[in-house]
Amino acid sequence: MKSAIAGGKASPEQASLIIVYTLAKALSISPLDIYQMPASLVMDLLNVHAIYSEMEAETMKKEMKKK
Repeated sequence: MKSAIAGGKASPEQASLIIVYTLAKALSISPLDIYQMPASLVMDLLNVHAIYSEMEAETMKKEMKKK
């Protein structure tokens, strides 16, 4: 599981768990709520979360360079 999270190859079961955990944590909702969502919504939310996280990291990087 650790290598899958670090970007290695993941089985479909591992990928599903990682997606559910990531969204549950990001949205502060129960993992059971995610299992009830349509797959297309889950993937859309995961993409939005990834973009937001990337933008947040870029902003933090810029702030660190200012100091």
